[in-house]
Amino acid sequence: MAAPVNRGEIEADIKETLGLVPHFFSAIPTELLGPEWEIFKRIELGETLIPNKYKELIGVGLHAETKCKYCSLFHTEAAKLFGATDEEIQEAVHYAKASLGWSAYINGMQEDYDQFAAELAQVTDYVRSKAG
Repeated sequence: MAAPVNRGEIEADIKETLGLVPHFFSAIPTELLGPEWEIFKRIELGETLIPNKYKELIGVGLHAETKCKYCSLFHTEAAKLFGATDEEIQEAVHYAKASLGWSAYINGMQEDYDQFAAELAQVTDYVRSKAG
């Protein structure tokens, strides 16, 4: 049997880290709060292989597409917190727009995937050969 969850300890850690316990955490059922907080703390706030600024810029671009106003606000402010400039945030959104446009076009035209993959391999080989 699992040890009982001490919600107060988890909320104290959240408050120590964030300065308060945001409502969206207080609404999470007690048995799920610990794992959800650990994932949030490790992935959203922790140092991982991808530097925090870049993770948050990915989030900015991603949520420009999902159109989640909560996530867009969170990732924009977190990107700034981790050193992103307004210009970098704008570039992340423009990159998402361009990438999503190509995705719509290529998928909509039902391009042959195997041909696409073969041509991509040729392109990357060519670019690598020019760089070296």
